[in-house]
Order: sequence, then C-alpha cells, then structure tokens
Amino acid sequence: MRVSPLFLALLGVTAAGCVLATFDSGVARSAGVILIVLGGWASSLCLHEFGHAVTAYRGGDREVRAKGYLTLDPRLYTDPVLSIVLPLLFVAIGGIPLPGGAVWINHGALGSRRTESMVSLAGPSTNLILGLLLTVVVSTVQMPFGLAAGLSYLAFLQVIAFVLNMLPVPGLDGYGAIEPWLSRPARELGAKARPWAPLILFAVIIGIPFAGSAFFSLAYAVFDLVGGQAAYAAEGMSLFRFWE
Repeated sequence: MRVSPLFLALLGVTAAGCVLATFDSGVARSAGVILIVLGGWASSLCLHEFGHAVTAYRGGDREVRAKGYLTLDPRLYTDPVLSIVLPLLFVAIGGIPLPGGAVWINHGALGSRRTESMVSLAGPSTNLILGLLLTVVVSTVQMPFGLAAGLSYLAFLQVIAFVLNMLPVPGLDGYGAIEPWLSRPARELGAKARPWAPLILFAVIIGIPFAGSAFFSLAYAVFDLVGGQAAYAAEGMSLFRFWE
C-alpha cells in the first residue's frame, strides 16, 4: 500500500503540535493544541474512510484499490471541501465534529449482508480505536500538561465522532450497518431521507438543549469507558478555543 504524502504531511502537523504543546509559554501551548486537534482530526477523517475501504476490499470490492482509497489520500474521499475543510471548520469553531467524506463502495461485489454491515461499522470503529489509543497514551506516559490536554481533547472528538456515526440515522454509518437487513420499502424510504436526515439531526442536537445534553452525556460516558479524563479534555478544548 502506498501512503499519500499529503496524509504524511497531516501527521507532521500533528507531531509539530505535540512538540509545541510541551512548551511552558501559553501562546505556544495553545498553538500546539490547535495543531494537534486540526492535524489529528484531519488524519482521523482519512483513517475513518480508509477503514471503510480496506474492509470493503477484504470483503470482495477490488475497485476501492483502483480508486486510490487505500492510499489515505484525503483528496480522493469525495469532495475536499465537504470531506475535510467543512468538518475541520466545525471543529475549529467548537461544534460537533461532522462526519468526513465517503468512499464509493460497490455493494454488489460484497459477499453478504454481514460484510456490508462490517464495512459501515469499520469507519466509526476506527474512531473509537483511535480514541482508546490516545487515552491509553495519556494515562500511561508522563507528559507535559499541554500535551496531555491536547491529546485528550482529540480523543474526546474521536469518541464524539463514534457516538454520532453510530446513530441509526440515514446518511450515517449506524444506519448503513442495519440497512442491508431492512425490507425494501424501508431501504427506499431511507434512501430518500439520506440527504437531509443528518442535517436535521445536527439541528436537533445543537438547537434543542435536552437533545444536546443527552448526546454529550452519552459521549462522555463512552469517553469514560475508554479511560478518558474529562478534566484534561476540557482543558484541551479551552486551549484550542483560546479566543473565548
């Protein structure tokens, strides 16, 4: 597998942020956390889509390799603006981390409904694994406060992405996992709702306090299960959103 130089550059940005976050200077520390979160989140968007693609490849869809989906190149995951820039913008302004791009899967080449479900689950599972790995690193490695805070906030964003994507809403991966098992009329209804259902979901989470509180309570519960430290994540968010 050939890894895209652009993906390696995103990892480089994240690594540079990790270095800056170790400084005592408040400005350097905030700059480091910003680079950790933006670089790390963009990298995780690529890994999320790679998870879909590599699972589809192993399930029988050889076209994903020809399309370059296995190179971790963010330019190939649908539209660069919708797939990378817009999700980064939402993270930057402190909003819900939107799902990234999407890889085109030839479902006819997959061997079974179980395989189709596994392809859908592979993306959010990648986010959960990344969140778990980050929390393990923060918990087991002695590191400066700024670095621990930045990595914890990035881990929390991974958990939010997992919880969000696992909701059984058309257009999200949670629905994609159950869609192969639904009746034909239900799948047709889901296909009609797919373009706008996620937007309604985001509006409900952002605009209705009870819904937003329930969603983030669930996200914090999962974050706690993977060993996350909410205090560190909160400090990381504060350093990231230094203008507030």
